Amino acid sequence: MSASLTEQPQLDARAAETVALAVPLDARLMVGVEDFERLCAANRDLRLERTAQGELIAMSPAGSESGARNMTLSARLWIWAEADGTGVAFDSSAGFTLPNGAIRSPDASWIRKERWEALSAKQRAGFAPIQPDFVVELCSPSDTLEAGSAKLREYLDNGARLGWLIDPESGTVAIYRPGRDVETLSRPASLSGEETLPGFVLDLKGIL
Repeated sequence: MSASLTEQPQLDARAAETVALAVPLDARLMVGVEDFERLCAANRDLRLERTAQGELIAMSPAGSESGARNMTLSARLWIWAEADGTGVAFDSSAGFTLPNGAIRSPDASWIRKERWEALSAKQRAGFAPIQPDFVVELCSPSDTLEAGSAKLREYLDNGARLGWLIDPESGTVAIYRPGRDVETLSRPASLSGEETLPGFVLDLKGIL
């Protein structure tokens, strides 16, 4: 028997109830792509990623100092990209579906304009199926260099042309390039975009 009109609001209220779920660090939650998209839509204040194996990764909001560094990094990349005009810059809120199926959100990234515009409007509106040409990960106090290094290697394996892993705590920058050993710099004043972003020089004041 169907519910009456007077009963329906009660059913809707029960359906809308939520509870907090504490997940141990060593526990794994597996989600499909559609469920991941629904989780992101329902949790816009969280930064979520999905590994190639379907494992859900939830990251807490950045601390105030890390947030300021992220803003500085993204702003300097965006200013250059707008003046250069050959590509599109993205901040840490943008998610991309990599060729291996992972959905990642680099702290900053850039894609050549012709590659970006080759995607459909629908693809660009979601977690675009594309590996950015350039990616940056900025370590926060809760991050580990091992985890950051694994992400940079994943980006390169999926087609990135240049990647930086910036660690303010140690004052180091690891530069990742396809087919070459990782180059580590100690407290550089700036970084060059090299052939991938010709003319881009990132001033690291306020970031490193």
